[in-house]
Amino acid sequence: MEIHKYINSGILEAYLLGLASEEEQQEVQQMKALYPEVSSALNQLEGVIETYCLENSVPPPPGTWELIQARIPGQEIKKREQENNDKKEPEPKTNQSDYVEVEVSDSFIRVHKYWRVAFLVVFILSKIFLIAGLYYYFKADSQQQEIERLKTVIQQQTPR
Repeated sequence: MEIHKYINSGILEAYLLGLASEEEQQEVQQMKALYPEVSSALNQLEGVIETYCLENSVPPPPGTWELIQARIPGQEIKKREQENNDKKEPEPKTNQSDYVEVEVSDSFIRVHKYWRVAFLVVFILSKIFLIAGLYYYFKADSQQQEIERLKTVIQQQTPR
């Protein structure tokens, strides 16, 4: 197998990203040990991937570290943080943030109380109109049957 074709096949990228199968990982490790070109290509690709990740990284929102520390039990971490804060100079805080501050007090959506009443009124009215519609439908149907019955009675009573 030609080394340059092997390097350009994409197997090295899959190996570095952890997407290669067990057989492919063993093959890359063997090729790395046998051919210095593969080893240098792996080192170069690793540098490229690391540079890409560093250039395109997104910093966490401000205050994330404090939230993480607040969730970890134990006073040892708090003592270390206080020692680090005493050693550091306070950083000037800026009013601008890359993130939109959103405060949510509950995990469910609250509907305004007037919308609840409006929905309840519409629901009750729809049931009233449904009942009224059914009532008048059956009433009209029974009247139509009564008219048909009376027509037949009249036709039977009239002499021919």
